[in-house]
Amino acid sequence: MLGLLYDIHGNLPALEAVVADARAQRVRGFLLGGDYALFGGWPEETSRRLHELEATWIRGNGERWTAEPGDAPGDELVQDAIAACRSSLDPEDLGELGALPEEAVLEGARYCHGSPVSDVRSFWPQPGPDEAELLEGVTETRLVFGHTHLPFRRLSLKGAAPIELVNPGSVGMPFDGDPRAAYAIVHADSRVEHRRVAYDHAASAARVREAFDGPWTDVVARRIEQARFDV
Repeated sequence: MLGLLYDIHGNLPALEAVVADARAQRVRGFLLGGDYALFGGWPEETSRRLHELEATWIRGNGERWTAEPGDAPGDELVQDAIAACRSSLDPEDLGELGALPEEAVLEGARYCHGSPVSDVRSFWPQPGPDEAELLEGVTETRLVFGHTHLPFRRLSLKGAAPIELVNPGSVGMPFDGDPRAAYAIVHADSRVEHRRVAYDHAASAARVREAFDGPWTDVVARRIEQARFDV
């Protein structure tokens, strides 16, 4: 069985809770879907813990932005968070994370961060007008992605054949109103199971405020507390 861990965002307690739950379900290997350290209170510790897992890694926009801040949006919140993350990771880690592959194909499923064409353009629970463009060239019957922090599964009929779209949700910062850590398991029969794991999300929010300075910390902390982006 394969555990799908996306959008961890430096939230070490959420990661530990998910890994423990996955181990209890007899998961031994993981697919790591990007956005590992940026925005959370434990950037270095989270990266170190992930390296202890038997896993396939891909890159998210968080790794790209942290390695090359000029590629990121210029607003103060994002740039200040990137600066904090860069100060916590050594240059070797920054380079390694920034050089990760954008996609992986495992057992007939394609894994990316946002979509096959972009690490910031992605899919939503309801089909969008650009879905056919985002799926162009996909030949696999299952596409797994993250970025929006919204767990869901549905079929897309925009291509020549149906494609199963799977978002495992966010381990460290869900945006669906449920603060529990979200991830998914691919079972031996290829069935996908979405799972939620409770942890002390209030403590993780407090850690962001305590570990770093700047207005961005309160925004991120409230997102962890309320499991919403628009706070």
